[in-house]
Amino acid sequence: MSARADAVARGPAIWMLAVALTLAYASFYYIFAALIVAWQSDLGWERTVLAAGPTLATILAAALAPVMGRLVDAGKGPEVMAAGAVVGAMALAGLASAQTPAAYLMAWGVIGLAQAACLYEVCFAFLVRRLGRAARPAITRVTLVAGFAGTIAFPAGAAMSAGIGWRGAVWVAAGVALVGLVPLFLGAGRLIRRSGLPVQDSLQADRGALKRALNRPQFYMLAVTFALVSLNHWMIVYFAVPIFLDLGAGMALAVFAASTVGPAQVAGRLILFRFEARLGTGITTLVCLGGMAAGTLALFASGLTPGLIFVFTAAQGGAIGVMTILRPVLIASVMGPAGYGAIAGAIQVPALLAGALAPLLGAVMLAGPGVPGLLLLSLALIGAALILSRRILSLATS
Repeated sequence: MSARADAVARGPAIWMLAVALTLAYASFYYIFAALIVAWQSDLGWERTVLAAGPTLATILAAALAPVMGRLVDAGKGPEVMAAGAVVGAMALAGLASAQTPAAYLMAWGVIGLAQAACLYEVCFAFLVRRLGRAARPAITRVTLVAGFAGTIAFPAGAAMSAGIGWRGAVWVAAGVALVGLVPLFLGAGRLIRRSGLPVQDSLQADRGALKRALNRPQFYMLAVTFALVSLNHWMIVYFAVPIFLDLGAGMALAVFAASTVGPAQVAGRLILFRFEARLGTGITTLVCLGGMAAGTLALFASGLTPGLIFVFTAAQGGAIGVMTILRPVLIASVMGPAGYGAIAGAIQVPALLAGALAPLLGAVMLAGPGVPGLLLLSLALIGAALILSRRILSLATS
């Protein structure tokens, strides 16, 4: 790690990206979970109709992920993120005005384009390309701050829904995206480029990197593992407030508990920052998956003691927070640095599709077997991810 790259990784550009990603996730991702109760109350639509919105968005984001990765490999990272923010602001304006399910779904489809362009994967690919080995601490700093996106979205969504209505809340998010995100993305990119760091890849080498990666079993193991983790996390978090209410928590407690997932992510990342040198990436991955299982078991018991929902939010939030950092590290270490943007984008496609399926699957499970059935499915998904992770690690050490 060069001294110049290390200085950039600690500099203002990284904190600008951290703030931008926090606002982007709050505006384009957590807005569904933050406002679903208000939407159900005001619109009266079926939960599955509402869940189809983020499902559509994430499907489109998955389809576009490899394209966005190639644009980053071509040196267009900040421009892609800024354009995504503009598109996202327009989409939120459409969502705020939606009166029919068709208009609602159309707005979410455009939000999917914004998600593909300006969330973690594009940012991480840009940092890996520009900073090389110094990308790791830079990514850690970005995710430490962005972990508070849910903490902002849940209480802000509840407060604005009560004060100016959910449509007003979405208009505020649109304004934040346009006025806040665009200058942050472009400004951070300009600072990093001015640092004079050499680009860490070769476009010539990148052209064959994805094709070579597709011939390796580790590519598919990583893709499926991340997909299982994503499906488990989002099918619960999207419906965190309704689930907590069903388990006996009051509305205030349910909203507060949901908002603690973000701080738990930050806490997990701080613990990783302190102890990973002792644990290593492989053991840390297994610990995270075990923590998710423990959190789900705590949620099972919270029907008797609602306070146990905080054990779930701590375990689930901490684990997913660490996994967010481990994901680009695992991809780069297992698949190599050449063509990282395209490879990471392709590996993320199943995870994004799983995230797209998550709200619909969660809605179906809650309408059918209910919360107990949803939690049993959660344990099965985590168990499968553990098995695959152990296999990836065994191949890496063999």
